[in-house]
Amino acid sequence: MTFFVSSQPGADRSIETLHLKADGLLPNNPKLPAVLYMGALQDKPEKAEQIFNSNGWLNSWVNGVFSYHHYHSNAHEVLGVMSGSASLQLGGDSGRTVQVSAGDVLVLPAGTAHKRLTATQDFRVAGAYPGGADYNTRRATSDDLAAALPEIAMVPLPENDPIYGQAGPLLKAWETD
Repeated sequence: MTFFVSSQPGADRSIETLHLKADGLLPNNPKLPAVLYMGALQDKPEKAEQIFNSNGWLNSWVNGVFSYHHYHSNAHEVLGVMSGSASLQLGGDSGRTVQVSAGDVLVLPAGTAHKRLTATQDFRVAGAYPGGADYNTRRATSDDLAAALPEIAMVPLPENDPIYGQAGPLLKAWETD
């Protein structure tokens, strides 16, 4: 599903939700979609980490994305592209490939597999976790899958959208019954 943000900073930027199914040894998230904010920080990509932190997404870092499938079963993650561009695979080999560039933001619910396929030399992302969660890193193994499934179910919903705070579209996209 794609929709547009019209009353937020970066108005009229598209937001896409990606529902990813389990892929063999990669669980993905059975309830929550990944959310891609295209160009949300287009005018200030270098401020991604600061914006995430100001909205309660902490324990942040700046680096790249691993070139192998991995996921975090105990925390949701936001990735904001600060510079360059990349092709990222979400959800495992049967998932989706997305092209991201400076200013794009990707929110991955707990369990969502991701890896870098290609990237420009200057590709950098800021990552952060709601409430500063201490995240784990799991890979495509049967042991990790067995441990991950109960952990994913216990991860609470974030209080704020990492870009727009309490009024952000992530909270709407992640509403559950």
